[in-house]
Amino acid sequence: MTPISRPIEEQQVACEICMKEVPISEAKCAEAEDYVIHFCGLDCYAAWRQQQDEEAPAEKPAVAPSE
Repeated sequence: MTPISRPIEEQQVACEICMKEVPISEAKCAEAEDYVIHFCGLDCYAAWRQQQDEEAPAEKPAVAPSE
């Protein structure tokens, strides 16, 4: 008897923004020091990036520029 071949299921990950399940091979990923996050596309990445920019406090220069 011939064994039945079945396709291997590819690992799925959730988009960080919209939570859509996408194959890990097609997900865009942004790496940080301690974790990796996945996005289903550039639109969700841009939305995440904008949220990060809004949440981060504005950095003040350590030394005022001399005139």
